[in-house]
Amino acid sequence: MSLPNAPRINPSILSADFVNMQRDLERISGADFVHVDVMDNHFVPNLTFGPQMVERIQATSPIPLDVHLMISDADRWAPGYAEIGAASVTFHLEAAADPIALARRIRDIGSRVGVAIKPDSPAEQLFEHLDEFDQILVMTVEPGFGGQSFRDDMMPKLRALKSEAARRGSQVWLQVDGGIAPGTIEQAAAAGADTFVAGSAVFGAADIDARIGELRALASQHAHGTDSLGQ
Repeated sequence: MSLPNAPRINPSILSADFVNMQRDLERISGADFVHVDVMDNHFVPNLTFGPQMVERIQATSPIPLDVHLMISDADRWAPGYAEIGAASVTFHLEAAADPIALARRIRDIGSRVGVAIKPDSPAEQLFEHLDEFDQILVMTVEPGFGGQSFRDDMMPKLRALKSEAARRGSQVWLQVDGGIAPGTIEQAAAAGADTFVAGSAVFGAADIDARIGELRALASQHAHGTDSLGQ
C-alpha cells in the first residue's frame, strides 16, 4: 500500500483468474484497493457478477474494495454495495436519476463515493458538485471490456477537473480506468490523475509486486505539477 498522498494503484480483477480469485487477491496485496467491475449487460454490453460475488470478495480480500458499477438504475442498486462493506462505491453519472442524493446516501451508509463519466460525457457538469464526491473516475476507454487502448484525448478532461478542484480547494481523488500501463500512466499522472486502475498490465506481469511498484513510481515521477519534465 502506498504512503498517504502517494499515487494509488488499484488492480482490476476483471483481468484476474476468476477460478483462482482468492489467490489473485493475495497476489495484489501490495496495492491500495482492488478494483471490482460490476457489469449488468445492459448499461454496458458485458456481464460480470453481482452483490453476492462482491460480498465474497469483500470477505476474503486483504485490501479494501473499490467497486465500479457499470449498471443501469444506479439509484436503486448502488447503496447495496456500500452496505456490503465496500470501501468505495462508484456509479456512473449517466446511470443515475439523482446523482447527488445517491452520493449522499452512499456516504451516509459509510462508504466513500465516486462518480464515473464515459468518454463522451463532459467534465463541466460535475464542477459545481465536486464536494459531493470523494472520487471522480474519468474513463480512458469505453466502459465494458478490459484490454482496450488508452485514450489520450481524455487528458484535457482530467486537466480541467484537476484545475477546477484546485480552484475550489477540493480534495477529490481523480481516478482513471482503461489502458493504464507503463507508457500511459505517465500521461494520466501529468494531467492530474492520482488513482489508477490497471488490469492486464498488473495481472499479466511476471512479477506482480514489481509491476505495482513500477506503476506507482512512474505516477509519482510524473505527478501533476511535480513531474521531472515539467508537464
